[in-house]
Amino acid sequence: MRIDMTDKRVLVTGGTRGIGRGTVEAFLQAGARIAVNGRSAESTTAGLANLGDNGRLLAAPGDVSTAAGCETVVGAALEGLGGLDVLVNSAGVAEEGPIESFSEAVWDEILDVNLKGTFFCIRAALAALRDSKGNIVNLGSDAGLIGERGLAVYCASKGGVVNMTRALALELAPDVRVNCVCPGYVDTDMLRRDFIEQADDPAAAEQAIIDYAPLKRIATPTEIARAIVYLASDDARYVTGAAFQIDGGTTAGR
Repeated sequence: MRIDMTDKRVLVTGGTRGIGRGTVEAFLQAGARIAVNGRSAESTTAGLANLGDNGRLLAAPGDVSTAAGCETVVGAALEGLGGLDVLVNSAGVAEEGPIESFSEAVWDEILDVNLKGTFFCIRAALAALRDSKGNIVNLGSDAGLIGERGLAVYCASKGGVVNMTRALALELAPDVRVNCVCPGYVDTDMLRRDFIEQADDPAAAEQAIIDYAPLKRIATPTEIARAIVYLASDDARYVTGAAFQIDGGTTAGR
């Protein structure tokens, strides 16, 4: 059954690439109006151009690693859409390596985008979401539910997102629902660039990622996006505080 999001007003951070882009496409198919966020005006414009001109997309560029940037992004979405029904916090960064390799600057970048950005986008959008009885979908990760070697900082950021989702679901109920999705490995440019192409043996690295999930494959952005649209829809109106695992079984029993 097709989910109908006709004329729902949606902001997707990190909406020009990867899961965020897949999410924008899924909301478009469902009939929504969408503010698309990229880090810069240039990247946002390029992302919108690739999505086609159908009158239901607008640009909301800005760096969500700062509170001021989050307010700018949300403000652009509210002005362009005339309010907000759904906030999807999809912007994210990752870096792999042993603990000794992480500088304070890298720690700050990952936590600022993944965790602080999620929090301050929610804070900036909250009044509008209360007005619309809307909802929030955050991007967690299977790495926010279990530990993973070489991803300590990313795990810290996504673990924060998962538990913050639960806390805000309690705090903002009954007016605003708050959920998160927790993907495993997803076939995005970030996965290819940061985890496969930089490996000493890219083919072996890709095979290890495929083998990591019991279902023995990598997810597509569309598979994650469809779950996001479901959580944002009235079909999920009794769902809040959920951490929805879409990981091919990686968290089932490691």
